[in-house]
Amino acid sequence: MTRYIVKRVLMLLVTVFCAAIVVFTLMYISPYDPARILLGGDPTPEALEAKRVALGLDKSYLQQLVTYLSDIFLHLDFGDSWVYGVPVMSELAARLPRTLIVGLCAMVINVIIGVGMGIFAAVHEGKWQDSAIMVIAMAFISVPDFWVALMLIILLCQRLNLLPAFYTVGDWRSYVLPIICSSFGGVAVNARQARSSMLEVIRADFVTTARSKGQKESKVVMNHMLPNAMMPIITGLGGGLSMIVAGSAVIESVFSIPGVGAYLLTGLNSRDYPVVRGSVIFLATFSGIIMLLVDLAYAFLDPRIKAQYATGRRAK
Repeated sequence: MTRYIVKRVLMLLVTVFCAAIVVFTLMYISPYDPARILLGGDPTPEALEAKRVALGLDKSYLQQLVTYLSDIFLHLDFGDSWVYGVPVMSELAARLPRTLIVGLCAMVINVIIGVGMGIFAAVHEGKWQDSAIMVIAMAFISVPDFWVALMLIILLCQRLNLLPAFYTVGDWRSYVLPIICSSFGGVAVNARQARSSMLEVIRADFVTTARSKGQKESKVVMNHMLPNAMMPIITGLGGGLSMIVAGSAVIESVFSIPGVGAYLLTGLNSRDYPVVRGSVIFLATFSGIIMLLVDLAYAFLDPRIKAQYATGRRAK
C-alpha cells in the first residue's frame, strides 16, 4: 500500500513539474511584449530595454526557465505581480477560500442531486422516469454556464430582486447563484455516470440473491448495488471538483467574485506572467491532489489494488 501511495505522489509531482514547464514555455513564445504593455503608450527604446531587464526578460529561455523552476520548486516563490507588485502566493491564498466555497458547495449539490437522479433512473430503467431524467441531464450538460448565469441574474436579481447579482463581502447570498450555475454540468455528468454504474451491477448474481432473500428494494440498492458501483462514481466526483475549481474563471467573472479563476483571467488580460504562471501551477496542483485522493480511495475500496501491490512486494 505504501508503494502505491508513493507512486501516485511521484506522478503528482511530475505532472505539476510538466505543467510548470508548459505554461512557462507558452508565455515565453507569446507574441506580446509584456514590457511594452506594462509601460503603455509609445515608450522609448531605452525605457523598454530597462523594463525588460528589470523583469528578467533579457535573459535566454533556458536561463529564465531554470530561475523560474528553482524559485517555484525550491523556494516556493511564485514571484510578484508585475502589475500590482503583490506576491502571487499571498494573493492566491487570499482568493482560494472563495473559489473553494463555490466549488465544494457545487460538488455537494452534484453528489446529492446527480447521484440520486442516476440511481432513480437506473432503478426505473426503460420507464418514463428514466427517460425524463436523461432528458433533464442532457439539457443541463448542453446549456453553457455563462448563459445560465445571465438568465438567473435577469430573473432572480433584476425582476424578482431576491438575490444580489454581484459578490459582496460578508453577504452569503452572493454565493447562491454562482453555486447553482457551477453545479448544472456536474449534476448531469454524475446522473449519467451513476445510472451507467448502477446498470452494470443491477443484474449481478449478488443482487438477485439479495432480492431472493426478501430484502427491501431500498436496502438492496443502498447496501449491495451502490457500494459496488462507487468506483466510476468516485472518478466522476474527483474530476468534477477539479473541473469546477479549474474552470471557475467564467463564473467568477460573471458574478465578480475575487477568486483564483478571476485572478488568472486578469493576469491573462494584462499579460501579467507571474500571475498566470502561479495560477496555472496552483490549479494544476489542486487538480492533482484531488485525483490523488481519488486514487487513494480506489486503493481502500478495491481489494484488487491492495492484492496487486502486496503480490509485487512478496515477489521481491
